[in-house]
Amino acid sequence: MTSKTVLVSGASVAGPSAAYWLHRYGYSVTVVEAAPRLRPGGQAVDFRGEQMKLVEAMGLLDDLRDHETALREQVQLDPAGKPAFTLPSGFTNGELEVLRGDLARILYEHTKDHTEYVFGDRVTSLAETADGVDVTFRHGAPRRFDLVVGADGVHSGVRTAAFGPEAKFRTDLGYHVAGFTAPNHLRLDHAGLLYNEPGLGAIVASHRDPATVTVGLAFRGDPDGYGRPDLARQKDIVTEVFAGAGWELPQLLTAVADAPDLYFDTVGQIKLDSWSRGRVVLLGDAAWCAGPGGSGTGLAMMGAQVLAGELAAADDHVTAFARYEQRLRKPARVGQRNGAGSGDFLVPATEEKLRKRNRMYRSLAGPIGRRVFEYLGNRAANAVKYREYPQPRAHALP
Repeated sequence: MTSKTVLVSGASVAGPSAAYWLHRYGYSVTVVEAAPRLRPGGQAVDFRGEQMKLVEAMGLLDDLRDHETALREQVQLDPAGKPAFTLPSGFTNGELEVLRGDLARILYEHTKDHTEYVFGDRVTSLAETADGVDVTFRHGAPRRFDLVVGADGVHSGVRTAAFGPEAKFRTDLGYHVAGFTAPNHLRLDHAGLLYNEPGLGAIVASHRDPATVTVGLAFRGDPDGYGRPDLARQKDIVTEVFAGAGWELPQLLTAVADAPDLYFDTVGQIKLDSWSRGRVVLLGDAAWCAGPGGSGTGLAMMGAQVLAGELAAADDHVTAFARYEQRLRKPARVGQRNGAGSGDFLVPATEEKLRKRNRMYRSLAGPIGRRVFEYLGNRAANAVKYREYPQPRAHALP
């Protein structure tokens, strides 16, 4: 196999994972990221089952263990802020859990010495030729690559450039999410609290830093009601929506104004008939965003390994893209089925639905229920089996 150049758009999780495996199979990789630097913080992401084999094969396991959240139990509060039931460790955090920002940094550290990273820029157009893809950027000079991988999330610019507007492929799930870091005035110690009011939800968790907590918020609302607001408007929206909420939310929300890591978005799924077009292929949320509970992070990393492995095995992007999609289609559908009902758990719309949710989860908080939830969580994580691809002899690892 002759050495080929690949442009990967996106430097969160899917993109650096693709860079790792593409380099391993002999490709020269450039990663372009719209943000000026790696994004800190973020909500926790977990790994289970087959995904643990993947991170071990990538040499990430020790680093991830050093940064795991070690989250123990999570307590669901009732509307009065009193404990309603307890979710045991492992219910939502799997076998290994880390903050997304830590995972992104670890992936970057494991790839930066053999990958060209370009921060603060983005793809603006793609034009395929007989032997490559001509790419223009917002700031950088035009370049040609043999292949382009869109690993730039649910709002993928590569997908828009190659496939069309996001609205053609997006199904909204009817609620928004926001996340940020706040001072740990609740004095939580590797524990989480969940609080709901009709149409509103909060998850507050203490991880590695005892001085801070991660705050995840969810709220029902018109998916198109806010458009794509800038950061200042995002902070205003979060403050306005939760202004009348009870429990400890008023105190937690005082951190929003100065939060350096605020995340805000509608929650939706991406569905396309094909994940590739010519020399351009999509990966992770850009291709199959499932939403919370869909094992999206682990599946994106598994997909990166499959994509690179199939390219190395076929040395023909048309065949490789088809085989990659064949292996990942069913797991992506499993993840989307899991994610489709996330709103009913995270943010029940009415008092009656909230009571019903609490009754159901209280009854399942014991050993039998735990096995049920472990099965549901592992179903998405194990939907694609980890499989080694032969290393091309011409590109053996140094």
